[in-house]
Amino acid sequence: MVILPSLLAIFISFTLSASAGMGGSLILVPAMSLILGSKQGVAIAALLLGGNNVLKVIAYRRTIPFRAAILVVLLLMAGAAIGASLMVRVPERWVDFAVILSFILSFISEFKMWDWLRRASAIWSAFFAGLSSGFSGTSGPLKGVALRSLKLDRMHLVGAASLASLAGDLTKASVYIGSSLIEPASWQVVWWALPVMPLAVLTGRLVNEKIGERSYKALFWAVIVGYTVRLFFV
Repeated sequence: MVILPSLLAIFISFTLSASAGMGGSLILVPAMSLILGSKQGVAIAALLLGGNNVLKVIAYRRTIPFRAAILVVLLLMAGAAIGASLMVRVPERWVDFAVILSFILSFISEFKMWDWLRRASAIWSAFFAGLSSGFSGTSGPLKGVALRSLKLDRMHLVGAASLASLAGDLTKASVYIGSSLIEPASWQVVWWALPVMPLAVLTGRLVNEKIGERSYKALFWAVIVGYTVRLFFV
């Protein structure tokens, strides 16, 4: 009852993430939180997304702009470490509230303050994306805002997003594992997910290569809209 819906959510979220460069947490965090509970769901999602992003980095290794993205990556890691440490120490009800609040802030930032956020520095966006991701499991559109400020073409944007996501997710996962937050029974989901990960990443990479710039832009904004729609289902 737990494994089958988990694997379906994992495949869909990883395919989306490999196609758009981001959006894996859009499906995986609420799915895992529903199946395993908020804290377990956020922790397992971080571990799974970290593994997924290892494969994404391999798949997009030729278009990762290390120099352009390094500051964003480091700041996202710093924010994720602080946010994950807070999540481990607070009651689960607080995590529920933080997940809902992060979606509301994502909605406001995208549709009410987008012009202002586009002018804001990538430093602010990257740090708070990591902070939000570490505490609630999702950075919403803030990571996208930080990466879009680098003015990269589509393939390099996906490469930078894969690298940034990998750094943030591994940072969070290391904090969760070190704090013994992940229960032994939850590791079964991880083991079952291992053969699903490469298939989903390859599928997502194929989608990315086949679609045009206009379709990719539509996909990117679909992810943003998805974060907003999820407000009504949390």
